[in-house]
Amino acid sequence: MTSWSRAAWPSPRGPRGAPSPPPGPGGLGQRGGEGRPASPAPGTGKRCRGPCPPPAPPGPGPPPALPKRLKKSKPSPAPRDLGRWKPADDLLLINAVLQTNDLTSVHLGVKFSCRFTLREIQERWYSLLYDPVICKHSCQAMRQLHPEAVAAIQSKVLFSKAEEQLLTRVPSSPVPSLDTFQELLQRHPAVFYPARTPKALQLHWQLLRQYHLLQDQTVQPLPKGDQVLNFSDAEELLDDGKLRDVRDEVLEHELTVADRRQKREIRQLEQELQRWQVLVDSITGMSSPDFDSQTLAVLRGRMVRYLMRSREITLGRATKDNQIDVDLALEGPAWKISRKQGVIKLKNNGEFFIANEGRRPIFIDGRPVLGGSKWKLCNNSVVEIASLRFVFLINHELIGAVRSEAARLGHP
Repeated sequence: MTSWSRAAWPSPRGPRGAPSPPPGPGGLGQRGGEGRPASPAPGTGKRCRGPCPPPAPPGPGPPPALPKRLKKSKPSPAPRDLGRWKPADDLLLINAVLQTNDLTSVHLGVKFSCRFTLREIQERWYSLLYDPVICKHSCQAMRQLHPEAVAAIQSKVLFSKAEEQLLTRVPSSPVPSLDTFQELLQRHPAVFYPARTPKALQLHWQLLRQYHLLQDQTVQPLPKGDQVLNFSDAEELLDDGKLRDVRDEVLEHELTVADRRQKREIRQLEQELQRWQVLVDSITGMSSPDFDSQTLAVLRGRMVRYLMRSREITLGRATKDNQIDVDLALEGPAWKISRKQGVIKLKNNGEFFIANEGRRPIFIDGRPVLGGSKWKLCNNSVVEIASLRFVFLINHELIGAVRSEAARLGHP
């Protein structure tokens, strides 16, 4: 632990404005041997002025009684809680002040265990100087620090102006080695802090060189007037025509393939536009007529209606990989419905049949149609699929025309 030197401390005055006497060898706030009150005379409770007489030889009588304060010696109290200030903070503060002799530099350059303001640092320093109770407990706490913790604290001590002046004399080129700083430590042992190492000097010298603080370094002055070039001015001076765009052949190939794929999908959708089998219309208060000249039948639900405009349509649940004609998910919850639940087909004789191709049964007018079976659909038949109910309506005019065409062509 660094010895405390009164000559290196700031010289503030005490609370009453009178300068404080220099601290003794016992630490801050303790007085030395001079000025101590006279010790009591041996065997008496009174103080004597001048040299005390020698103790009386032991006689046959009882020994003299000891003073009360010598009978019971109180043990030294343990260091009490120092609040936000830790013993490491006190030691770091003391060493930093001894190096810089400036509390403002300590506040700006030292990293304590928590953030202290300049006023808090000043109050703590004056308490260590003039408050004997705080000084005593702080010294006891600092003596209990581990040697490794003390070494770590000493390695963080700020550099003094004299140390930095010696470091700035080291030339910036060629780059000095550790031997150079070791020789510097040996030549100036009284200037450098005792815990300094060649590696610590080299790191601080590199920091000085980074900010152009060495003696052989010069800083270019900024141009005077309006000639300072900012970022906006530099951006305006750039010529976009001279900037060549690097061509990425792989990216261009991927974009070409993606564009070709999208055009192919659009072409397929345009070709399938005429072959749409089912149209889905929302049911409102005033719905349009169910049938038109192209609708063979209608599967009407509570929310939507499906228009059958081809002889065969598939019912089920549409997914990303499975596209069907009638997506029952538009009517309601369809997580119990198979992706391909059934097929409705119109025969040449004008009759409609529904075939169940799913795992769950389909109910036609309350009758179950199991998987792999089929059933005839009539006008106003109620079709129930996984709690979704529909009414099957037939366009008799168009079906009559289909039957006539089938009879004319001779199809059964």
